[in-house]
Amino acid sequence: MPTVRLKKRAERSILRRHPWLFSGAIECTEGAPQAGDTVDVLASDGAWLARGAWSPHSQIAVRVWTFTAAQPVGAEWFRARLAAAIAARARWLGDAPRPACRLVNAESDGLPGLVVDRYAGFLVCQFLSAGTEAWRDAIVQELIRLLPATAGVYERSDVDVREKEGLQPCAGVLWGEAPPEAVEIAEGPCRYLVDIQHGHKTGFYLDQRDNRAAVAEFANGREILNAFSYSGAFAVAALRAGATRAVNVDSSAEALALAARNVALNDLDPARLENTQADVFQFLRLCRDARRQFDLIILDPPKFAATRGQVEKACRGYKDINRLAFKLLRPGGLLATFSCSGHVDRDLFQKVVADAALDAGCEARILRWLSQSGDHPCALAFPEGLYLKGLICQVGGTPS
Repeated sequence: MPTVRLKKRAERSILRRHPWLFSGAIECTEGAPQAGDTVDVLASDGAWLARGAWSPHSQIAVRVWTFTAAQPVGAEWFRARLAAAIAARARWLGDAPRPACRLVNAESDGLPGLVVDRYAGFLVCQFLSAGTEAWRDAIVQELIRLLPATAGVYERSDVDVREKEGLQPCAGVLWGEAPPEAVEIAEGPCRYLVDIQHGHKTGFYLDQRDNRAAVAEFANGREILNAFSYSGAFAVAALRAGATRAVNVDSSAEALALAARNVALNDLDPARLENTQADVFQFLRLCRDARRQFDLIILDPPKFAATRGQVEKACRGYKDINRLAFKLLRPGGLLATFSCSGHVDRDLFQKVVADAALDAGCEARILRWLSQSGDHPCALAFPEGLYLKGLICQVGGTPS
């Protein structure tokens, strides 16, 4: 097997079981590994450390499959890892007729670069690294064996991160039936339609499941603004929980059309929903200028910082939308605000939101910290996996 030998004192992260090995830590390779090949990682003195997938085009040169020397990486190994990940999701799969959850959460399930989501009878996969790309066929076959009721497996590897691995974006049917134009799923008391083939991510924001429920707890009797709404899941959950009215704002007409369908699917009065196609930044300013106010505002923007170099600009964007949102809240109003930028950590995000409240001239307190739902676990040795953070804040009076 090809080997990767580290520079002196470069093994610290591997010894702490972090699954990424950066190219700068490597002294040399032996055996001419090709992209996706399995390699043994050795310390500078030749001691065995780990076994992983070689990715010569990426700064992350090795993604670790295992820290146990006796474990050969092959179809049986993948079957065991996949089976363990699926078994850990029993709570979310349950007996629901149309279950939806993340089955494999990449590094945090010991399968770096692999994402598998389930929507009713369909599996949606993302192969995000050279290693998972090399094992694509084996992974699909093991998934089919483990989940025999699967109607079809669809790929949504049409993401920019693959380019860093020297891979082209890819999407399409991998096995079985193609998913319909919209797949119906159940989430607590709500039902949603998911566009697997063209929707965001793998079709839906499964990582916000717990947060939709948390926001719904505060929704009764309130007028809601759901900004960056996508297909309106937060609004549906709020309306079902007793919100008097909800406004979805998104730049995509297709997403808003799906949001309207989701309201109808849940037998909610369409008169309680307003869908507005607009740039959220501009919409918030228009509301400010018109002195329009709300009781509960949800800000769930896309990733503002894809790299560390974009963090400063991202923070300006987060501060801008949060400042505007604070200005639009009625006394006692609530702001549920999120960041999915992994490079913006929890402490920095809180500081940005606090500065936004200060600039808006209001006092606010945190009622609840929020994060990704439990089917998106984060391995203790992989803090990068904790990417989603959120706050529910309540505004009070004007600072003295």
